[in-house]
Amino acid sequence: MNHLTDLTRPPHPVQPAHPKLRAVVGVQRPAQERPLDLRVRAQRIQIDELIVDDPCQVLAHAEQAVLDDPEAAALLGICPAGPLPLPAAAALLCALYDTEALTAMGLRLTRHTTRVSASDQQTEPVSLVRSTGPGEED
Repeated sequence: MNHLTDLTRPPHPVQPAHPKLRAVVGVQRPAQERPLDLRVRAQRIQIDELIVDDPCQVLAHAEQAVLDDPEAAALLGICPAGPLPLPAAAALLCALYDTEALTAMGLRLTRHTTRVSASDQQTEPVSLVRSTGPGEED
């Protein structure tokens, strides 16, 4: 074996310094998806139909509510000094409390209705009405 010929040949073929690096210029990232904006408008109306189970309890809670929130009572035409009719008392309680609290105050839910209408700016509203009574599933 001739040592001179071995020295003239490189021991390994010439390789790039970093063969695993890719050119960054050619790689394109996928565009991020943007939400589709249809300018949808929705209106949800919930109607709870209640009846008075315990008139004395409803009146007692309503009288306290008039003292606690006289502004809300005034919006319903209720004066702290005047007599409090049962329908006005029930209306005040319904305006101030949720259905669970009303049940504890002597009112009982008989029907729950939800009306939803939705549309974009170019189409007519689509409406959905769902009603449930006690013991019925949504």
